Amino acid sequence: MPHLPPMNIEDLQMRLRKFAIERNWQPFQTPKNLAMAMVVEAAELVEIFQWLTPEQSQQIAADPAKHQHLGEEIADVMLYLLQIADHSGIDINAAVERKLLLNAIKHPVAAAQQ
Repeated sequence: MPHLPPMNIEDLQMRLRKFAIERNWQPFQTPKNLAMAMVVEAAELVEIFQWLTPEQSQQIAADPAKHQHLGEEIADVMLYLLQIADHSGIDINAAVERKLLLNAIKHPVAAAQQ
């Protein structure tokens, strides 16, 4: 696969909006419906690992077909997350930065080293 430029969240959201408009999907693309669809895709992601040992799950890249399938399911979940954020007015960059800061406060380094 060719080297791709860094992901641009706003561009992806615009492309997803256009994709939905071209198919007249906008009436169905409510945050509720998108969240429900994302959970279905998350279940498909989990299914890949369902009966693997922890060691087998760490070696999934060694099987090209399973690795590709994993990437597709991760992409499905991410695309739904982007759409949920877009339809709900969430700035993903700001939300992620805030959550990383809150996690750092909640889980300080000193506590992790004890």
